[in-house]
Amino acid sequence: MNIPINYSKENFAIYGLGRTGVSVINYFKRVKFKNYIIYDDKKSVRRAWGINKKKENSFFKNINFVNYIIISPGIDIKKTRLHKFYLKNKHKFITDLDLFYMFHKNIKSIVVTGTNGKSTTCKIIEHILNKNNIQSELGGNIGSPVLNLSLKSKSLIIIEASSFQLSYSKFIKPDFAIILNISKDHIDWHGSMKNYLQSKLKIFSLQDKKQLALLNNNKLIRNFKKNRFKGNLKKVDNKNYFKIKKKIKNDYLKSEVNDENMSFICKISEILNIKKKSLIKSLTSFKGLSHRHEVFLKKNNKIFINDSKATSFSSTKFALKNNKNIFWIVGGLPKKGDKLDLSDVKKNIIKSYIIGKHMNSFQKYIKRKINYKLCKTLKNAVVSILNDIKKIQNKKITILLSPASASYDQFKNFEERGNQFKKFVKLYRKKYV
Repeated sequence: MNIPINYSKENFAIYGLGRTGVSVINYFKRVKFKNYIIYDDKKSVRRAWGINKKKENSFFKNINFVNYIIISPGIDIKKTRLHKFYLKNKHKFITDLDLFYMFHKNIKSIVVTGTNGKSTTCKIIEHILNKNNIQSELGGNIGSPVLNLSLKSKSLIIIEASSFQLSYSKFIKPDFAIILNISKDHIDWHGSMKNYLQSKLKIFSLQDKKQLALLNNNKLIRNFKKNRFKGNLKKVDNKNYFKIKKKIKNDYLKSEVNDENMSFICKISEILNIKKKSLIKSLTSFKGLSHRHEVFLKKNNKIFINDSKATSFSSTKFALKNNKNIFWIVGGLPKKGDKLDLSDVKKNIIKSYIIGKHMNSFQKYIKRKINYKLCKTLKNAVVSILNDIKKIQNKKITILLSPASASYDQFKNFEERGNQFKKFVKLYRKKYV
């Protein structure tokens, strides 16, 4: 494996030494490429990589002479020392996804983005392809960074792309580009809904007429046409999925939560000539992802659902619309511009339990609309729910963690929050249920 000749004399900077930055360094080592410098904003990380004050000063001196700066997703450039430099040199900033497309022009790829359902959709596509003898690998915002993949020439690479990655991207050019949906998210990072939308639309910007763009939303389709993207637009609807939905023997996929994702999956399967019988068989064997509407316990007409990945109200609304008699745990770090509009779903909620350091932010939306209790901690919420439901015997109820907020006020990430929820339920349920 060698670096393409047209990039062999270029100079790169790697800005951010987390999982993505390290994957770029390891990739450069594999291709025996040495023309790069590295930096991280965190002092502890710099120390771990042996970046002393002299090397730090050298980085900021030499940054003026590099051709490309590979920035880790999630870094808010406005809050860094490179902000002024960025404003004059936006064309130099790229991501690991760009590097993938710059160095691997012949590898086929599917890029999936959107506000909700990206990870589940990508995992199902990977599962279907592998079950139907289509060699595939999955990476990006889920699993391994894309440059950690083996990148075999015959593989179909599936990439989950976040708005953070796409915001900086310049060279992304997928054979199949999918935007599942768009709703308010990460506005504090992007600055506006317009910027957020524009980051998502980048997956279409370099496509040619042979490459496919899959959309199901009329507003997104209008944006696609307004931008005069050259990709071959395919409109997605749910008709084909609804024809086979009843034949799929998989409780995880029965919920309406997954209908939108499944419509895109059926369309991709059709394009790749996967037969319906084989598609149904593949979907039946698919196991859902943790923390995404994960039914982890059923006991005496009581269903426990871990939906910790729901970090915005638009994500949570799926769960609230598709369950009944809900005891709902909500709260965490609110996202800028996000509002809890319960008008369509309050009939499904028996009581809510508010957690986190920003309980007042959630209370103002819930007060006088549904019954609620301020619990502060996840443990308190679980114990309160189990105590409230112990007298309910003959009614089907749902105990739902779907926080409609980020986890960072009390947890390291949404995975830790979800795992703690399952731990507390299993620890205390025998006493109450």
